[in-house]
Amino acid sequence: MSELTITLLRLGYLALLWIFVLSAIAVLRRDLYGTRIVERRAARKRSAAAPEASAPESTPAPRQQRTQNLRLVVTEGPLTGTIVPLGSSSVLIGRAPGCTLVLDDDYSSSRHARIFPQGGAWFVEDLGSTNGTFVGDQRVEAPTQLATGTPVRVGQSVIELQR
Repeated sequence: MSELTITLLRLGYLALLWIFVLSAIAVLRRDLYGTRIVERRAARKRSAAAPEASAPESTPAPRQQRTQNLRLVVTEGPLTGTIVPLGSSSVLIGRAPGCTLVLDDDYSSSRHARIFPQGGAWFVEDLGSTNGTFVGDQRVEAPTQLATGTPVRVGQSVIELQR
């Protein structure tokens, strides 16, 4: 081999080694500092105030009234007391900043579970989390219907569907 080829191989190996080291540092940094928790309360209040002012008043259907009275309440864990009002869309629970309910919990996955409405009832579904989602003492294997007041364990947090 020529001297130029050996030099290029050495530089390529050195570049791969640095890419590996930097990616290992990035993983360690993410594990040490966790995911960034985004404060969304102020933004939610602003976005909730704008549509109400411009929307004409109408009487909601009986099914919509039932779901408007429901809410998710965190009863145990770091976010105890947090309330998420339920509408007609699903609630994504996990550590990722894009989730509806962001958990600062080492035992929950980035996209851990989903609570969604279907046919007038609410269901919980595990999204392939490592530690699992539990309704009462039973691990969720398939979408499971939620009754009001039933505890749902996601990592270290316990969430209940309440009226």
